[in-house]
Amino acid sequence: MANEIKNQQEILAKLEIAVLNPMQEEAIAVIKKTANTILLSPTGTGKTLAFLLPILKNLDAENPEVQALIVVPTRELAIQIEQVVRDMGSGFKVNAVYGGRAKSKDKIELKHTPAILIGTPGRILDHFEDDRFSKKSIKNLVLDEFDKSLEIGFESEMSDILNALPALNKRILTSATQGVKIPKFVKLVKPTIIDYLSDKKDPKLAIKTVVSPGKDKLKTLLQLLRFLGDQPGIIFCNFRDSIESVSGFLTENKISHTCFSGGMEQKDRERTLIKFRNGSSQVLVATDLAARGIDIPELKFIIHYELPHSAIEFTHRNGRTARVNEKGTAYILQWKNQLLPEFIKKTEPITIPQATTQEGESWVTLFISGGRKDKISKGDIAGLFIKEGNISSEQLGNIELKQDCAFVAVPLALADQLVNTLNNSRLKKKKVRIYVM
Repeated sequence: MANEIKNQQEILAKLEIAVLNPMQEEAIAVIKKTANTILLSPTGTGKTLAFLLPILKNLDAENPEVQALIVVPTRELAIQIEQVVRDMGSGFKVNAVYGGRAKSKDKIELKHTPAILIGTPGRILDHFEDDRFSKKSIKNLVLDEFDKSLEIGFESEMSDILNALPALNKRILTSATQGVKIPKFVKLVKPTIIDYLSDKKDPKLAIKTVVSPGKDKLKTLLQLLRFLGDQPGIIFCNFRDSIESVSGFLTENKISHTCFSGGMEQKDRERTLIKFRNGSSQVLVATDLAARGIDIPELKFIIHYELPHSAIEFTHRNGRTARVNEKGTAYILQWKNQLLPEFIKKTEPITIPQATTQEGESWVTLFISGGRKDKISKGDIAGLFIKEGNISSEQLGNIELKQDCAFVAVPLALADQLVNTLNNSRLKKKKVRIYVM
């Protein structure tokens, strides 16, 4: 069921968006009047908003059942889209379900049926098979990052999901890559294709090659990171073993970083992204899981420590930088006898000069054991740190508020003092623990 329903103008005002971009304008107009749509647009151009706005327009405020299903390939993308819907304040209930967290949490949230359900294929199918809610009102389907969710390995689950939806009359498939075969079970009859990929001549993205004298590229990686200074970026690896090797080396050389891969617990993956977003971690060392569907700020660079296996993953990795109106650089680390794959073209070889950038101030993340359910706001947390912690607003970094906890970035030099002063303080009516994460 919905609360007070907001129109598009009110939603955009809440999001502080003055004007939609041309892709979003065209996508909204097409999706409203078309049964089957394929939306192809580069990473970071606002595809989520482009499909959410017409879907919201298509929902019935009087219908208490699930009306829109958004299927995504990763947990992080499910969480990100859920947050976007919440930020829109549309008045419609939304929930995300995904592997990596207890199904009991899903059950509690789904007792009050959402109008919009977001999830990964396996977890959605679990709830379908448990008959957790009616599927008769699901008329809107989005397959976000469909090049990933429809690939081999997901086919059986995706087929079962689509075959369980008898009332579908609108299908929207989105991707930042093209040329992906769409299986027959999707029943995408005569789709309208909105293609903003072919028009993308991207002068904002520079691709540069850094040659390492040997196969072990760690020293060259360190030289590059020191040259880049304290800018945030992602180092892409192909394997978890590689991540562990790179991480150990960066730790030895005092480079602030966190790791991100599919082998981590969901809670640890979420906290890794929190640290990266708030600046207490300079670099993310990650597999291709970080190439799409994660909520992180604009990056000035990414580094291909290990080369991707396909053109699609190369595109998605590079899509983490040079987004929308910003410039960015993708660095390829190549040992001198290594041949680049055919899909990597037009690179600029560079020699790294000696680093001249001064190290910036180090930040850390503090954990607070209270959140939204305790009626705690970001303002409450800021007030505690500034008034009781006796720090300035410039010394208070990003605050992320969750349902049952919060995270705050502070300068490393002040962290112990703040913990000693503020631990066991009261926020609203709750006594909270505060410690360095």
